[in-house]
Amino acid sequence: MSEQPRRPTAAEVAAARGRTVPDVVAPGLRVLFCGINPSLYSAAVGHHFARPGNRFWRTLHGAGFTDRLLSPFEDRHLLDHGLGCTNLVERATARAQEVTAEELRAGGERLGSLVRDLAPRWLAVLGVSAYRAAFHRPQAAAGPQPFGVGRTGLWLLPNPSGLNAHYQLPDLVAAYRRLREAACII
Repeated sequence: MSEQPRRPTAAEVAAARGRTVPDVVAPGLRVLFCGINPSLYSAAVGHHFARPGNRFWRTLHGAGFTDRLLSPFEDRHLLDHGLGCTNLVERATARAQEVTAEELRAGGERLGSLVRDLAPRWLAVLGVSAYRAAFHRPQAAAGPQPFGVGRTGLWLLPNPSGLNAHYQLPDLVAAYRRLREAACII
């Protein structure tokens, strides 16, 4: 049974600036999903992609990564599916645009170390612009990348934030499903 969510107050959300959300990781994952950084809402409740309007959980389920729709309060259950979750930048902000280029580059280095240590089959970075800045790849486009991190394949996916108007839910599901099929996750 999942934890019953309690909506944080506006003061609790504001007080979450700079907090972190614990990684959901383990060695040998099928896919490690990497967001840009936690929202204030996610940091206030301590779970990944928790902000109302974020489409991560619906996208994962729609793409077939999970057998049911998980709530952000069940993010530890990703491990049951061979999945994990982390962020490029650990500190929570109100908007991803508040993250500096220096933080993204440092986050890319931290992520590289984490991936080398855990050796997931695939790393999926969620956010094209953040990926370009973090990994010095200004021309990178969504989809599989021609290089990985060690033996880990690298896939660039659109950010599931509700603020990403370029992608509607069916488009997100289709993009994430391509990764699931390439990763042979049924």
